[in-house]
Amino acid sequence: MSMTIYRNNRPYRVPKGRTDHSPALQCRVATNNPLSPEGTADFFANHRIPPRNSPHGTSNAFTRTDLMVVVAILSILAAIIVAHLKSTKEKTGLARCTANLQKITAAITSFSNDHNQTFPGSDDVAGSGIWWFYKEEVKSYLGLTAPSSPSDTVFACPGDRGYSDPIPFYTSPHFDYGSYVFNGVTLPGIPNIAGWKSSSVKKPARTLLVMEWIAHAPLSWHGSKTGPRNTPFYCDAQSVVGFVDGHVNFSKIYYDGYNAAYTRDPVPGYDYQYSGN
Repeated sequence: MSMTIYRNNRPYRVPKGRTDHSPALQCRVATNNPLSPEGTADFFANHRIPPRNSPHGTSNAFTRTDLMVVVAILSILAAIIVAHLKSTKEKTGLARCTANLQKITAAITSFSNDHNQTFPGSDDVAGSGIWWFYKEEVKSYLGLTAPSSPSDTVFACPGDRGYSDPIPFYTSPHFDYGSYVFNGVTLPGIPNIAGWKSSSVKKPARTLLVMEWIAHAPLSWHGSKTGPRNTPFYCDAQSVVGFVDGHVNFSKIYYDGYNAAYTRDPVPGYDYQYSGN
Protein backbone atom coordinates (compact mmCIF):
# COMPACT_ATOMS: atom_id res chain seq x y z
CA MET A 1 0.00 0.00 0.00
CA SER A 2 1.33 3.43 -0.88
CA MET A 3 1.57 6.10 1.76
CA THR A 4 1.13 9.79 1.60
CA ILE A 5 3.58 11.76 3.65
CA TYR A 6 3.82 15.49 4.18
CA ARG A 7 6.98 17.47 3.76
CA ASN A 8 6.85 21.17 4.51
CA ASN A 9 3.08 20.84 4.63
CA ARG A 10 2.93 19.49 1.06
CA PRO A 11 1.70 15.96 0.19
CA TYR A 12 4.35 13.53 -1.07
CA ARG A 13 3.48 9.97 -2.17
CA VAL A 14 5.98 7.28 -1.18
CA PRO A 15 6.24 4.47 -3.76
CA LYS A 16 5.16 0.98 -2.69
CA GLY A 17 7.86 -0.95 -0.90
CA ARG A 18 9.93 2.13 -0.07
CA THR A 19 10.48 3.45 3.38
CA ASP A 20 11.85 6.80 4.42
CA HIS A 21 12.86 7.40 8.00
CA SER A 22 13.86 11.06 7.52
CA PRO A 23 12.88 13.05 10.63
CA ALA A 24 11.81 15.89 8.35
CA LEU A 25 8.97 13.75 7.05
CA GLN A 26 5.69 13.62 8.87
CA CYS A 27 4.02 10.36 7.88
CA ARG A 28 0.38 9.63 7.99
CA VAL A 29 -1.72 6.95 6.43
CA ALA A 30 -3.77 8.62 3.76
CA THR A 31 -6.99 7.75 5.48
CA ASN A 32 -5.82 9.68 8.54
CA ASN A 33 -5.10 12.91 6.66
CA PRO A 34 -7.41 15.53 8.15
CA LEU A 35 -7.46 17.30 4.80
CA SER A 36 -9.00 14.31 3.13
CA PRO A 37 -12.75 13.54 3.30
CA GLU A 38 -12.03 10.43 5.31
CA GLY A 39 -9.73 12.29 7.66
CA THR A 40 -12.24 15.05 8.21
CA ALA A 41 -14.87 12.55 9.24
CA ASP A 42 -12.44 10.87 11.61
CA PHE A 43 -11.42 14.20 13.12
CA PHE A 44 -14.97 15.25 14.01
CA ALA A 45 -15.79 11.75 15.20
CA ASN A 46 -12.95 11.97 17.70
CA HIS A 47 -13.43 15.63 18.65
CA ARG A 48 -17.12 16.02 19.39
CA ILE A 49 -18.28 19.52 20.50
CA PRO A 50 -19.89 19.24 23.96
CA PRO A 51 -23.62 19.83 23.80
CA ARG A 52 -24.87 23.22 24.97
CA ASN A 53 -25.49 23.46 28.73
CA SER A 54 -23.60 20.18 29.25
CA PRO A 55 -21.23 19.86 32.24
CA HIS A 56 -18.29 20.06 29.82
CA GLY A 57 -19.46 23.03 27.77
CA THR A 58 -20.64 26.58 28.20
CA SER A 59 -23.77 28.18 26.77
CA ASN A 60 -23.62 31.18 24.49
CA ALA A 61 -27.34 31.93 24.92
CA PHE A 62 -28.48 35.30 26.37
CA THR A 63 -30.26 34.01 29.44
CA ARG A 64 -33.01 35.55 31.52
CA THR A 65 -30.48 36.20 34.28
CA ASP A 66 -28.27 38.10 31.83
CA LEU A 67 -31.25 40.20 30.80
CA MET A 68 -32.08 41.01 34.42
CA VAL A 69 -28.49 42.07 35.09
CA VAL A 70 -28.47 44.38 32.06
CA VAL A 71 -31.82 45.91 33.06
CA ALA A 72 -30.55 46.49 36.60
CA ILE A 73 -27.39 48.19 35.34
CA LEU A 74 -29.37 50.40 32.96
CA SER A 75 -31.79 51.32 35.78
CA ILE A 76 -28.91 52.36 38.02
CA LEU A 77 -27.35 54.43 35.25
CA ALA A 78 -30.69 56.08 34.49
CA ALA A 79 -31.19 56.95 38.18
CA ILE A 80 -27.72 58.50 38.35
CA ILE A 81 -28.33 60.55 35.20
CA VAL A 82 -31.76 61.75 36.38
CA ALA A 83 -30.35 62.74 39.79
CA HIS A 84 -27.50 64.61 38.12
CA LEU A 85 -29.87 66.46 35.78
CA LYS A 86 -32.17 67.37 38.68
CA SER A 87 -29.25 68.66 40.74
CA THR A 88 -27.95 70.68 37.79
CA LYS A 89 -31.41 72.16 37.18
CA GLU A 90 -31.78 73.15 40.85
CA LYS A 91 -28.34 74.77 40.92
CA THR A 92 -29.13 76.67 37.74
CA GLY A 93 -32.46 77.86 39.18
CA LEU A 94 -30.81 78.97 42.42
CA ALA A 95 -28.12 80.87 40.54
CA ARG A 96 -30.73 82.60 38.40
CA CYS A 97 -32.85 83.62 41.41
CA THR A 98 -29.77 84.93 43.19
CA ALA A 99 -28.87 87.05 40.16
CA ASN A 100 -32.48 88.29 39.84
CA LEU A 101 -32.67 89.37 43.47
CA GLN A 102 -29.31 91.11 43.29
CA LYS A 103 -30.71 93.23 40.45
CA ILE A 104 -34.06 93.84 42.16
CA THR A 105 -32.36 94.76 45.45
CA ALA A 106 -30.22 97.28 43.58
CA ALA A 107 -33.33 98.65 41.82
CA ILE A 108 -35.17 99.20 45.11
CA THR A 109 -32.10 100.91 46.54
CA SER A 110 -31.95 103.18 43.47
CA PHE A 111 -35.64 103.99 43.89
CA SER A 112 -34.98 104.88 47.52
CA ASN A 113 -32.06 107.12 46.58
CA ASP A 114 -34.24 108.98 44.10
CA HIS A 115 -37.11 109.38 46.60
CA ASN A 116 -35.49 111.02 49.58
CA GLN A 117 -34.00 107.71 50.84
CA THR A 118 -37.52 106.26 51.15
CA PHE A 119 -38.59 102.74 50.23
CA PRO A 120 -41.84 102.04 48.33
CA GLY A 121 -44.82 102.61 50.62
CA SER A 122 -48.47 101.69 50.88
CA ASP A 123 -49.64 104.92 49.24
CA ASP A 124 -47.39 104.60 46.19
CA VAL A 125 -49.70 102.21 44.34
CA ALA A 126 -53.29 102.95 45.27
CA GLY A 127 -55.53 99.99 45.98
CA SER A 128 -52.80 97.36 45.62
CA GLY A 129 -50.65 95.39 48.02
CA ILE A 130 -47.28 97.12 47.90
CA TRP A 131 -45.51 93.85 48.68
CA TRP A 132 -46.44 92.76 45.14
CA PHE A 133 -46.95 96.00 43.27
CA TYR A 134 -43.67 97.57 44.39
CA LYS A 135 -42.63 96.21 40.99
CA GLU A 136 -44.45 99.10 39.31
CA GLU A 137 -42.31 101.53 41.29
CA VAL A 138 -38.91 99.96 40.58
CA LYS A 139 -39.09 98.12 37.26
CA SER A 140 -37.94 101.15 35.25
CA TYR A 141 -34.59 100.86 37.06
CA LEU A 142 -34.31 97.44 35.44
CA GLY A 143 -35.01 98.71 31.95
CA LEU A 144 -38.65 97.61 31.92
CA THR A 145 -40.97 100.28 30.54
CA ALA A 146 -43.82 98.24 29.04
CA PRO A 147 -46.81 96.97 31.04
CA SER A 148 -45.88 94.10 33.33
CA SER A 149 -46.08 90.62 31.78
CA PRO A 150 -44.68 87.10 32.11
CA SER A 151 -41.82 88.16 29.83
CA ASP A 152 -40.33 90.21 32.71
CA THR A 153 -37.80 87.43 33.36
CA VAL A 154 -35.87 89.31 36.03
CA PHE A 155 -38.97 88.98 38.22
CA ALA A 156 -39.42 85.25 37.46
CA CYS A 157 -37.98 82.39 39.48
CA PRO A 158 -37.68 79.15 37.43
CA GLY A 159 -38.81 77.14 40.47
CA ASP A 160 -41.91 79.25 41.14
CA ARG A 161 -44.87 76.87 41.50
CA GLY A 162 -47.44 79.39 42.76
CA TYR A 163 -49.52 78.76 45.85
CA SER A 164 -53.27 79.42 45.93
CA ASP A 165 -53.43 79.43 42.11
CA PRO A 166 -52.08 76.40 40.22
CA ILE A 167 -49.77 78.61 38.14
CA PRO A 168 -46.48 80.38 38.91
CA PHE A 169 -46.77 83.85 40.43
CA TYR A 170 -44.79 85.33 37.53
CA THR A 171 -47.54 84.28 35.09
CA SER A 172 -50.37 85.81 37.12
CA PRO A 173 -51.63 89.40 36.74
CA HIS A 174 -53.06 89.14 40.25
CA PHE A 175 -49.48 89.12 41.55
CA ASP A 176 -48.19 91.61 38.98
CA TYR A 177 -46.24 88.89 37.17
CA GLY A 178 -43.58 88.46 39.81
CA SER A 179 -42.08 85.68 41.94
CA TYR A 180 -40.50 88.08 44.45
CA VAL A 181 -42.12 90.16 47.18
CA PHE A 182 -41.05 93.35 48.89
CA ASN A 183 -40.82 93.41 52.70
CA GLY A 184 -43.90 95.58 52.81
CA VAL A 185 -46.84 93.56 54.09
CA THR A 186 -48.81 96.40 55.67
CA LEU A 187 -51.42 94.32 57.46
CA PRO A 188 -51.97 95.21 61.14
CA GLY A 189 -49.29 93.85 63.44
CA ILE A 190 -47.04 92.57 60.65
CA PRO A 191 -43.39 93.77 60.73
CA ASN A 192 -42.32 95.52 57.52
CA ILE A 193 -40.36 98.46 56.14
CA ALA A 194 -42.84 99.87 53.60
CA GLY A 195 -42.37 103.65 53.37
CA TRP A 196 -39.38 103.60 55.72
CA LYS A 197 -36.34 105.75 55.17
CA SER A 198 -33.32 103.55 54.57
CA SER A 199 -31.38 105.49 57.22
CA SER A 200 -34.01 104.51 59.82
CA VAL A 201 -33.36 100.78 59.44
CA LYS A 202 -31.18 99.91 62.44
CA LYS A 203 -29.78 96.63 61.14
CA PRO A 204 -29.52 96.87 57.35
CA ALA A 205 -27.39 93.73 57.09
CA ARG A 206 -30.15 91.69 58.83
CA THR A 207 -33.33 93.41 57.65
CA LEU A 208 -35.04 91.90 54.64
CA LEU A 209 -35.74 94.09 51.62
CA VAL A 210 -37.08 91.64 49.03
CA MET A 211 -37.41 87.85 48.84
CA GLU A 212 -38.89 84.89 47.05
CA TRP A 213 -42.57 84.70 47.92
CA ILE A 214 -42.08 81.21 49.33
CA ALA A 215 -40.13 82.70 52.26
CA HIS A 216 -43.47 83.97 53.60
CA ALA A 217 -44.64 80.44 54.35
CA PRO A 218 -41.92 79.09 54.66
CA LEU A 219 -41.36 76.58 51.89
CA SER A 220 -38.59 76.32 49.32
CA TRP A 221 -38.27 76.49 45.55
CA HIS A 222 -34.74 75.09 45.71
CA GLY A 223 -34.23 71.64 47.23
CA SER A 224 -37.82 71.46 48.46
CA LYS A 225 -38.55 68.91 51.16
CA THR A 226 -42.19 68.81 50.04
CA GLY A 227 -41.40 68.24 46.37
CA PRO A 228 -43.90 70.07 44.13
CA ARG A 229 -46.45 70.38 46.95
CA ASN A 230 -47.03 73.60 48.90
CA THR A 231 -47.75 71.85 52.18
CA PRO A 232 -46.80 71.48 54.89
CA PHE A 233 -44.78 74.52 55.90
CA TYR A 234 -41.55 73.54 57.62
CA CYS A 235 -38.84 75.21 59.66
CA ASP A 236 -35.52 76.07 58.01
CA ALA A 237 -36.89 75.97 54.48
CA GLN A 238 -34.38 77.94 52.43
CA SER A 239 -35.17 80.91 50.21
CA VAL A 240 -33.18 83.49 48.29
CA VAL A 241 -33.53 86.86 50.04
CA GLY A 242 -32.12 90.35 49.56
CA PHE A 243 -31.21 92.68 52.45
CA VAL A 244 -31.35 96.44 52.96
CA ASP A 245 -27.56 96.69 52.81
CA GLY A 246 -27.65 95.21 49.27
CA HIS A 247 -26.36 91.68 49.83
CA VAL A 248 -28.29 88.55 48.81
CA ASN A 249 -28.27 85.21 50.59
CA PHE A 250 -29.81 81.73 50.49
CA SER A 251 -31.22 81.80 54.02
CA LYS A 252 -33.02 79.40 56.30
CA ILE A 253 -36.43 80.74 57.33
CA TYR A 254 -37.87 80.16 60.79
CA TYR A 255 -41.30 78.59 61.33
CA ASP A 256 -42.86 78.17 64.77
CA GLY A 257 -45.30 75.53 63.59
CA TYR A 258 -48.36 77.80 63.68
CA ASN A 259 -47.81 81.26 62.21
CA ALA A 260 -46.69 82.14 58.69
CA ALA A 261 -43.04 83.19 58.70
CA TYR A 262 -43.65 86.79 57.58
CA THR A 263 -45.89 87.55 60.56
CA ARG A 264 -43.04 87.82 63.06
CA ASP A 265 -39.28 88.05 63.41
CA PRO A 266 -37.44 84.75 63.94
CA VAL A 267 -35.97 83.48 67.19
CA PRO A 268 -32.24 84.14 67.79
CA GLY A 269 -29.89 82.17 65.56
CA TYR A 270 -31.21 83.29 62.17
CA ASP A 271 -29.53 85.80 59.84
CA TYR A 272 -32.59 87.92 59.01
CA GLN A 273 -35.52 89.89 60.41
CA TYR A 274 -38.58 91.56 58.91
CA SER A 275 -38.76 94.56 61.21
CA GLY A 276 -36.54 97.60 60.73
CA ASN A 277 -35.95 98.10 64.44
